[in-house]
Amino acid sequence: MNLTDKIFHDDEAARLHLEAQRWPDGAYCPHCGECSAVTLLGGKSTKPGTYICKSCRTKFTVTVGTIFERSHIGLAKWMLAFRMMAAGKKGVSAHQLHRSLGVTYKTAWFMAHRIREAMRLDAPEPMGGPGKVIEADETYVGGKVGNKHAKKRLRPDLEADLKQKVVTLVERDGAARSFHVANVTAKTLRTVIVTNASRKSHLMTDGHTGYRSVGREFASHSSVDHSAGEYVRQGHHHSNTVENYFSILKRGIVGTFHHVSEAHLSRYLDEFDFRYSNRSGLGVDDAARADLMLKGSTGKRLTYRRSNESSHA
Repeated sequence: MNLTDKIFHDDEAARLHLEAQRWPDGAYCPHCGECSAVTLLGGKSTKPGTYICKSCRTKFTVTVGTIFERSHIGLAKWMLAFRMMAAGKKGVSAHQLHRSLGVTYKTAWFMAHRIREAMRLDAPEPMGGPGKVIEADETYVGGKVGNKHAKKRLRPDLEADLKQKVVTLVERDGAARSFHVANVTAKTLRTVIVTNASRKSHLMTDGHTGYRSVGREFASHSSVDHSAGEYVRQGHHHSNTVENYFSILKRGIVGTFHHVSEAHLSRYLDEFDFRYSNRSGLGVDDAARADLMLKGSTGKRLTYRRSNESSHA
């Protein structure tokens, strides 16, 4: 990351960069969608980057209708936060953002959640297709008690409840999608898989009995039996791709964030899915990944109250 880039130090340069990402074909009105009757306003009393739509007579800037709307944080700091979260393979903590950006911890935490909203996919297309392999697996996030005295006070039957259940689909040489589920059952597994993966794909799983029924709905289905020590069969029958994704996710949760609440887990999954799906192995570098995140910031206004709600639980 080139920290000398003006977009990280100059709000005007940051605004122009954001406009280039949001409006590559020119400014349009976020209120009525007009593009031909939009004019950039000038004058000393006018905020830089203010436009007026002659159709609906409304003034606006590039931040209207985005996660930046009504933010008192300079756009240059936003650009740096986007780049840091785009580049951190295992994530960036709110404490790190707080120290690097010179903002309060509360502000950094809120910024991070807004950026995760920008990473969230809207109405994504089904994964896979003819000739494609979709690996599906489940894992558990959390479950550890950091303080030994707190662990003594915790009833053993409640410790398992701290573990949050996650189901992930990974297309080989492609994207990942993860979901926080209440229980790992044949019903919940089927719902996640058939609503996100093309049935024309080959479904690859482990030996969990919950995959047997849904596997019959796909072009083909195979599994490996981990309980019997089987991890790879004939070179291509394995779930190692999704296991590799889980290793990145868990290192981030344990090493960077230490604890993720159930209410916000889905936002963190969006973050790790986005970086994995736009990784360097697919030809996306840090700068391009940050720009994709900026493009995803439109139409995702997030208030502080909403960021504290369990809307993703």
